[in-house]
Amino acid sequence: MHIVIRRGLVVPIAAIAMFGATNSIAFAESMDTNPVEEGVLQPGPPPEEEEGFEPAPPEEEDLPPASGKPPTSGPNAEYCGPTKNVYKPNKNLGKYHAGLGITQANYNGTSRTARSWFKSEVGGEVGVTVSSEVKASASVIVAEVEAKYGVDLAVKVTAKVGNEVQVDTPSKKTTYAKFGVWRMKNSGIAYTIYSNCTVSPKKTGTTLTPWHVGWHLWES
Repeated sequence: MHIVIRRGLVVPIAAIAMFGATNSIAFAESMDTNPVEEGVLQPGPPPEEEEGFEPAPPEEEDLPPASGKPPTSGPNAEYCGPTKNVYKPNKNLGKYHAGLGITQANYNGTSRTARSWFKSEVGGEVGVTVSSEVKASASVIVAEVEAKYGVDLAVKVTAKVGNEVQVDTPSKKTTYAKFGVWRMKNSGIAYTIYSNCTVSPKKTGTTLTPWHVGWHLWES
């Protein structure tokens, strides 16, 4: 499969042919292009957003101190600072796609392979989302996940209108394309350290952290 992402490409009118596009901007053409990793076909459509996830606060909020006296001994007794929420990722659950706008589709009814060309018509912003067990801020989560896995993530990623992708569509096949933001999904341990040095019960929580703009492609 030969797949590319292009921006700002001008194509002569004579080189463009439509192949049964549905909710899409899809063209067939012939040109020399370089393959890119982001264009890999997926086994099916992106999964729907799981219920129970909510946006993480962008920054750590001021939290009230815990009641009661701090410990009088122990390694942490004299180092306790303001109350803070903690998240420690421990399992990478892979890449997940947050789609924006409708799914685009292109059916190739010819006897030859055709080039489908999709262009984003809806943009938007995707931020960090968390399960209810995670109370840490988006900035804390991003810093922890980046340090754990050595990746570059963001608190928010903006996907813009006009992003394009091309993919070969085999004869009698339909190529589907969903534009949006790829995110890294992780599970980890979430808890709160209070100002009196006590620690809340530790729970397993899940986070979805923006990675980069891209397309989810599949065919049937």
